[in-house]
Amino acid sequence: MDTGSSLSWFPCTSRYLCSQCAFPNVDPAKIPTFAPKRSSSKKLVGCRNPKCSWLFGPDVASRCQDCEPTSENCTQTCPPYLIQYGLGSTAGLLLVENLVFPQKTFQDFLVGCSILSNRQPAGIAGNMLLETGSGSGDAKTPGLSYTPFYRNQVASNPNFKEFYYVTLRKILVGDKHVKVPYSYLVPGSDGNGGTIVDSGSTFTFMERPVFEVVSKEFEKQMGNYRRAREIENISGLAPCFNISGYTSIKFPELSFQFKGGAKMALPLVNYFSFVGDDKVACLMIVSDNVVGQGSHGGPAIILGSFQQQNYYIEFDMANNRFGWAER
Repeated sequence: MDTGSSLSWFPCTSRYLCSQCAFPNVDPAKIPTFAPKRSSSKKLVGCRNPKCSWLFGPDVASRCQDCEPTSENCTQTCPPYLIQYGLGSTAGLLLVENLVFPQKTFQDFLVGCSILSNRQPAGIAGNMLLETGSGSGDAKTPGLSYTPFYRNQVASNPNFKEFYYVTLRKILVGDKHVKVPYSYLVPGSDGNGGTIVDSGSTFTFMERPVFEVVSKEFEKQMGNYRRAREIENISGLAPCFNISGYTSIKFPELSFQFKGGAKMALPLVNYFSFVGDDKVACLMIVSDNVVGQGSHGGPAIILGSFQQQNYYIEFDMANNRFGWAER
């Protein structure tokens, strides 16, 4: 499930091809695929179908070259899609299909029939699927803390408007409030900046100016431990500390405080991890020095899935709020 993507798609047809997909427990030649010919409820999305514009935008009509301007029954299909991710991509055709739950069926649900992918073998359940299940009333789940979602309406990239933004007020390392420049905590007039929650990003990402003040505070508070520079150079992670020979190690707590006062105090395993062996521990937050990461506009902080582990997470779309409770 990827809250940073809109389209839900799956490997499709017997011709599905996934390059660079030889991951552990994944045989690229044996990826299960959806067979459209076996479904009586699937339909290709037409070029004039409003759902085609959900992915391609309102200007997609200019690509419907085989449709007469006055025709209401154009049979031309929606153009093939190509979606780029941070690492990987997928391409295919849009379908509408029945989405069946035990108590309810959603007809004509938009899905991607992917025929070609790169480093994306399994398919993705995007946020269109998450929003389909909304309707929980206004009651809060007992034990959860909440902060509001908001939409980035001024983003230059339409993909950014689909992200789940939250207002991050403070980052604390130990009891120290780290001074993050305000311009990174909220989107500017160009839509860049702010914080999103993204289950599809492995690690929390911080743009360089944010990451530097956070990492420097860890360095300061952990100054008694020797830096593992060699591991930092190999992994791209930093700071890393050599903790061999210590019977007890003191790590500062990392906390995020959000709009409304709710605080997410991360368990240690959510932000520090052994790298290489049990002698070196590294901060598991990345910046634009790591391969595949870069500053291309958009959110300045991405709260990724590694930092969401060990939590119950709730995306309450009926009330536009993000909820969490430590497990």
